[in-house]
Amino acid sequence: MTQSLRGRLLIGVISLVVIGLLIVDVATYTSLQRFLTGRVDDQLLGSHNTAISVLGGPSQGPGSQPGSGLPEDTIVELVSPTGTILLAKRLQFGQSTSKAIPTLPTTLPSAKETNPFLSTLAGTGGVAQYRAAIWQEDLFHGDTVVLAIPLTDVSSTLSQLLQLELLISLGVVAAMAILALLIIRIGLRPLARMGMVAQDIAAGDLSRRVEPANGKTEIGRLGLALNGMLNQIETAFAERTASNRRLRRFVADASHELRTPLTSIRGYSEMLRRGAAESPTDAELARRRIEEEAIRMTGLVDDMLVLARVDQGRPLDQEPVDLQAIATDAAADARAVAPQRDINLTSSGRVVVNGDDTRLRQVVGNLVRNALVHTPPQTPIDISLSTEDSVARLSVADHGPGLAADDLDRIFEPFYRADPSRSRDSGGAGLGLSIVSAVVTAHGGHVKVHETDGGGATFEVELPLAGT
Repeated sequence: MTQSLRGRLLIGVISLVVIGLLIVDVATYTSLQRFLTGRVDDQLLGSHNTAISVLGGPSQGPGSQPGSGLPEDTIVELVSPTGTILLAKRLQFGQSTSKAIPTLPTTLPSAKETNPFLSTLAGTGGVAQYRAAIWQEDLFHGDTVVLAIPLTDVSSTLSQLLQLELLISLGVVAAMAILALLIIRIGLRPLARMGMVAQDIAAGDLSRRVEPANGKTEIGRLGLALNGMLNQIETAFAERTASNRRLRRFVADASHELRTPLTSIRGYSEMLRRGAAESPTDAELARRRIEEEAIRMTGLVDDMLVLARVDQGRPLDQEPVDLQAIATDAAADARAVAPQRDINLTSSGRVVVNGDDTRLRQVVGNLVRNALVHTPPQTPIDISLSTEDSVARLSVADHGPGLAADDLDRIFEPFYRADPSRSRDSGGAGLGLSIVSAVVTAHGGHVKVHETDGGGATFEVELPLAGT
């Protein structure tokens, strides 16, 4: 059966209190019993002469007067070796009419045993127990003397103690139960509030946080741990939502990008099927356009595969790569494509990083190509390479129209174009900078864009140097 934490704590506290009170009560009862019995034993041991005097023996000094120091209804008996009571005297004061006598043991102690022998005997006639001193007395020719004091007062005192302990224990347990219930209820109140917050969180409100959340108490530390976990869960949900949103936008953009070449290929195929073969000019145009659109679609698919592989965390080659050589090749390629441009390369020397040579060439090539495509034909392009604090810094700056403030945050998104009016034939599919960002991030670096002094856009790539 499942039980609440409050119930288990209450049962545990009450159980400890009951066990503690039981131990104290038993110890108190036993100690008092031993004390009272020991006091009776002292009386018995100190009344040797009194017992002899009561039985008619000669007086043996102080304390020998009958009844001196002994309680009422004390019995003094003289018993033969065969167990026959030869003489019995009762010390009575006032109007006592008790007929109670002790029940003698079946075997009386011999002279060789402890003398006197102390024992607790059962009683009759309204007295439950006697405490007796038994010894063999030479004055009575070896007969046994039994001096027995009734334990009525001792039993009464112990009975009153037992009742008092019971009442006190019940009161303490009841008070402790009420106090423990209040303390537990107050102590568990923060957990109840956490439970209410957890219900809101389970309903979908991930912005809620539990209180208290501090390091002073156990519940506060639990609150800190739960809030930390909730932060991670909220971040994970936000990232998943953003990822799903990016994925849906990526799929939609990819579908849109692929639709154009596919539509063109289908249209020119229809042209060929309907009779373009009869016109060599139309047939040549159709074949050329089909090939161009197929090449364009292949490039688009290849770019999307690169993005998918990098996003999936597939390992890249890790070998020493000279960024100066890559930048030099990229500048030479740009001069070959646009000989009318002024393309400058500034480098302080060899800059070696660990990475994938093919992908890093794609990064530099995409940045240079982006500057060539999105700036006027005569605009100069500056490529610079330097190192600082174990970081390689590569920048590609143009002096064109630059980027709007709204474009800076989205420029690295897949299929995003800063100039919506630019045709896909000249501006590409919008994956070049996305590939730059993904590849640089996979190499442990980062890329950023800012305005070039005097106008234009500057893209900066930072990568850790080899050996760092």
